[in-house]
Amino acid sequence: MQALDRAATERQGIPSIVLMENAGRGAAEEIMRMLRRVSRPKVCIVCGPGNNGGDGFVVARHLRIAGVAVKCFLVGERQRLKSDALTQFRILENLNIAVRPVRTATAELKKELKRADISVDALFGTGLNREVGEPFSSMIDAINMYAQRIVALDIPSGLDATTGRVWGKCIQADTTVTFQAVKTGLCRREGITHSGKVVVCHIGTDLKA
Repeated sequence: MQALDRAATERQGIPSIVLMENAGRGAAEEIMRMLRRVSRPKVCIVCGPGNNGGDGFVVARHLRIAGVAVKCFLVGERQRLKSDALTQFRILENLNIAVRPVRTATAELKKELKRADISVDALFGTGLNREVGEPFSSMIDAINMYAQRIVALDIPSGLDATTGRVWGKCIQADTTVTFQAVKTGLCRREGITHSGKVVVCHIGTDLKA
């Protein structure tokens, strides 16, 4: 999948931010389908500083535009954001959609996780290859403990996308919206029990190209 993303950008000429936009919009549409019977839905989104967090920012924007009450948190400092994730963050700023920076699982974050009909895990994507450290370990614990229903973007944070092993701590997702194709880690070892229902969201790349 990483090679496919590179090919989409380098050979097919699709800017990486377009892929991020397609992924986030598709995930938001899936979440809206899940909320269709909920009056006044509330969603809490917890984002990391990488591209998975950028996907979360896109989800936040599309849900807010659709009328969903969204609370969005960024684990860490804005200064750590770069490239496409930073662009998506700035779009939220321009639209006056607040993103709350947190360094720990605050009382406010726990309250919003409890209140939300769906909580979105946008901490880590497919690139994770090391043990989950703080503050992310505590964030994963808080999401697992307080969220009513968890949707993971691409892969549950803490899961190895290739092997399905858990890197210390891992989100226990009810649904995983994975982008373009099912990652092998979702079908192996702990990935089977941590991913919940897996929904594939196509992002506009050609698997055969």
